[in-house]
Amino acid sequence: MRKQLGRKQLSIALMLGGLTMLAAGCSDTHYRVTDPTSGNTYFTTKVSDTGKGGAVKIKDAKTGSTVTLQSSEVKEISEQEYEAGVMAKAPAKPAPMQPAAVHPATPQAAPMQPIAVQPATPQAPPMQP
Repeated sequence: MRKQLGRKQLSIALMLGGLTMLAAGCSDTHYRVTDPTSGNTYFTTKVSDTGKGGAVKIKDAKTGSTVTLQSSEVKEISEQEYEAGVMAKAPAKPAPMQPAAVHPATPQAAPMQPIAVQPATPQAPPMQP
C-alpha cells in the first residue's frame, strides 16, 4: 500500500511539473523594439545581445526578417499590444520623387504671333506740284 501511495504522489508531482512547464512555455515575453535612427518599429519575443557595442539581434514577427540594430529602444509589452502591432499594416511610404530635369539657363523666345492682316486699300497717287 505504501508503494501505491508513492507512485500516486510521483504521478501528481510529474503532472503538476508538466503543467507548470506548459504554462511557462505559452507565456512568452513580448517586446517592441524601436530603432531611434530610422523610427522603424519591430515586434519580437526574443532579443539577443550580439556583444558588439550594445547591438541587439531580433527576428521581426511582422516580416520574418532577422534584424541587427546598433542602437535600439527595447520595451516589454503585453500580448495584446504585441498582436495588434504584428497585425497592423505598415505605414505606406510615399513614392520616391524623380529628380527634376535640368534645363539650360538660356531664355526661350516667346512664340511668334501672326501679324494682323488688313485689307489692301487703293492708295491715291502722289500729288504733283
